[in-house]
Amino acid sequence: MKQGLITATIFALFLGLAACNKAPGEGGTSSITGKIYRVETNVLGDTLDEYYAADYDVYIMYGQEDSIYDDKFATSLDGSYEFKNLLPGSYTVFAYTRCDLCPGEETAVTRDVEITEKGTAINLDDIVVFK
Repeated sequence: MKQGLITATIFALFLGLAACNKAPGEGGTSSITGKIYRVETNVLGDTLDEYYAADYDVYIMYGQEDSIYDDKFATSLDGSYEFKNLLPGSYTVFAYTRCDLCPGEETAVTRDVEITEKGTAINLDDIVVFK
């Protein structure tokens, strides 16, 4: 009986310590914001129009372990996006842009971000995409 209680206590302690080391992701008090700036060009590369893009998909990856996005946000009318409730850690924010020489004719424009402490608000430079 006593050994079972000790084992259960050690197990509970182990779980408690493991829960303290949270990986990047949701559940925190930090945020990452920015805007998507869209440049439309013709086949000659001449600029036809430039504006902050509404309803444009922006993605975020938590950590560096994989290359699969963890969340997606469609920009607001002014081209802005916000990923909220983030824990300290490494993040990659990205959007797709036209790339005539790339397979699939698109490539990602990325911004790597490190949140080092709770309650941090990071505002990224504009992500410029060509369409």
